[in-house]
Formats: sequence, C-alpha cells, structure tokens
Amino acid sequence: MKKLVSIILILTFVFALTACGKKSDNVLRVGMECGYAPYNWTQNDDSNGAVRIADSKSYANGYDVMIAKYLAEQMGMEVEVYKIDWDSLPVAVQSGKIDCVIAGQSITAERLQTVDFTTPYYYASIIAVTKKGSDFANAATVEELAGATCTSQINTVWYDVCLEQIPDADILPAMESTPAMWVALESGKCDVIVSDEPASLGACAAYDDFVMLDLSAGDFVVSEEEINIGISVKKGNSDLLDGLNAGLATLTADDFTAMMQTAIEYSAQL
Repeated sequence: MKKLVSIILILTFVFALTACGKKSDNVLRVGMECGYAPYNWTQNDDSNGAVRIADSKSYANGYDVMIAKYLAEQMGMEVEVYKIDWDSLPVAVQSGKIDCVIAGQSITAERLQTVDFTTPYYYASIIAVTKKGSDFANAATVEELAGATCTSQINTVWYDVCLEQIPDADILPAMESTPAMWVALESGKCDVIVSDEPASLGACAAYDDFVMLDLSAGDFVVSEEEINIGISVKKGNSDLLDGLNAGLATLTADDFTAMMQTAIEYSAQL
C-alpha cells in the first residue's frame, strides 16, 4: 500500500511539473523590445493599461501592447509580454519561445523567408530627425543632408536602405536599440537619425531640442514592403496567423491612427 501511495505521489509531482512547463492555449505570448516608443516601452507600473512583462517586476506599454491586447481579446486569450532584444526576436518566434512578434517590424522579403506575417497593422513613413539649430535643421531633401554624420538602429530599413542614400554620409555603426540612437543624437555623436514617423514623434516629444525634417521635396526611396508594419509568427502557424488577421480586419485605418496617437501621448508622459 505504501508503495502504491509513493507511486501516486511521484506521478502527481511529475504531472504538476509537466503542467507548469506546458503553455496554456489561452495565452498569447508576445515578444517585443519594450524599448521602442511609441510602439513599445518599459514602465514601472500598470498605468494607462500597461501589461506586466514576464519574469519581471516592470510593465510594457505602447501601440504594440494595445494591438496585442485587442487581438488577444478578439481570440479569447490573455496577453503575456516577453522583453526580447531586437536582433533576437526572429529566433524567439522560430524556436517557439513566443507565439508572435508585435514590435514594429517591416514586412520585408528577407524576413518572409523565415517567418510568416499578418496583414499590416501600421504604415510607417520614413523620417529624418536632427537637433534644432544644426547645420541640417532646414534640410528639405535627402540631398541636403549631404555630409551628415548619421546612424540608426541595427537590422532596420532605416539603417540598411536609407542611410546610404544620403550623399557623402558619415555612417556610424548601427545602434543596438532605439533609445540608444536618440541618445547618440542628443549627445552630439551624430547629426541625423533616420527612423519612422511614430518613433520620431515620440522622440521629439521626449527631447525638446529635436526636430523632424520634412523631406517631401526629395524623400528617401523605399519600397512598399519596407514601410508596412506587420506581426510575425512561426512559419506554418496558420491557425494563429488566421486568428490575428481576423482581429486586424475588424480595425480601420482610423482606428490604427487613433491608437498610435494615444500611444504617443502616453509616451510623452514617461
């Protein structure tokens, strides 16, 4: 009898361990940098609807968190946010550590080789930012940025495609994160940062001496795929992809714009 009880206890313990390690079907595990305002950032509390970051005492908020919460609700799921470095996000979704990446990723042909993407959840114009009073503060074309010392974030269309379009640019090594590139501009390490419009709006709200440049007279040349922002999932995960797309289909362009504007306003409070 004692032997039977022992076996039952062991089996119960093993089952408990297995259950703890098993992902709940009711949880959407979302990866993001938590450092790319206004898409996503880290804060100390749950104000403005922030979500607790897994294995952390901190919280994540921003446009990506809003989108994640909305889509999870549409699918009858709860959101778990995982803070992951930008370069590690594709590996995390491919390995199954997370279910999807909602982190301001452009839907590029290169990325589509390793992950699947939803329909776009934002369309992000490319923007250049400099400091007020700099030699480039009145630039109206990419050509007028000639000779600028510039940089942007690693493995982005901004760094890989746009910077080389600036004539005679002194291109610094890519920054590991979005906050790092804004610090580089503020500290005077560079003259110009290339980013997208939402991130630039957030930066200009945080730094009083930053100015966004209107380069409409001669803008950066980018393809449609490079400025469409989507959610990436593991190749072949069609059920999740379909669920996310169904949720996105219930939102309009005006909805996306309104949510982004709210995220920008929240980020300015940090």
